[in-house]
Amino acid sequence: MNALRSEERRPKLVLSDVCKSFGGVTAAQEICLEIYGGEVLGLIGPNGAGKTTLINLITGVYRASRGEMIFKGQSITRQPTYRRAKAGIGRTFQHPHLLDRCDVLTNIIMGSDMAARKRTGAKPELERELPEILACAGLEHIRLHDPVSKLSYGQQKLLEVVRVLLSHPDILLLDEPAAGLNNRETQYVADLIRYAVQRDIGVLLIEHSMELVMSICDRITVLNFGHQIATGTPAEIQNNEEVIRAYLGGGSDDAED
Repeated sequence: MNALRSEERRPKLVLSDVCKSFGGVTAAQEICLEIYGGEVLGLIGPNGAGKTTLINLITGVYRASRGEMIFKGQSITRQPTYRRAKAGIGRTFQHPHLLDRCDVLTNIIMGSDMAARKRTGAKPELERELPEILACAGLEHIRLHDPVSKLSYGQQKLLEVVRVLLSHPDILLLDEPAAGLNNRETQYVADLIRYAVQRDIGVLLIEHSMELVMSICDRITVLNFGHQIATGTPAEIQNNEEVIRAYLGGGSDDAED
């Protein structure tokens, strides 16, 4: 990507030995991650590996059983979800979370409103940003005053990424943004990720499309049954025997992610 990590550069988000148990089931076991601005960290693994659970831990939907999460130098381990969002952690979902009864523009404005609440200076320049980011998502021709329900499934998923980018997050957590999308829409996802990286946003990408992951990620972490089995460059992950056994060559088909 366009921003190279140096030894002196501090990560925006650090997870240290983060664990999560649901009863007797361990969903995350001693996870250690660092996410830097201007880079993409892929998070892959079989269904049931704990990928979405990890995003829910980072955003505060779930409380970590053990471990520490540091965001921009401050602990967020015990902070509620809304404080983490206001501080600059943005996310999308496997299925779009939009306001179905509202028009496209109202859904978009939610992102710029979040940015305005985070800033102490001028309001975001929505009029300047919006045409550029909609074009990046292939949505420049949509009608802003149409109900969001008129958009196709793929367009809704892309709009959700647009909305969270308009909130100017420091960290963007993408949960399977290309799932259910055609090849052209998947390319728009890649373009939006590049848009984020150019603005020094750190991206955590959960995705089953290995073509997308291998082409756009700087580093990749692999989970299997809640355990972190490898982290490395795409080339290192592709040649890791444990990863091949657990995922790239076939793995668990459990339903829970």
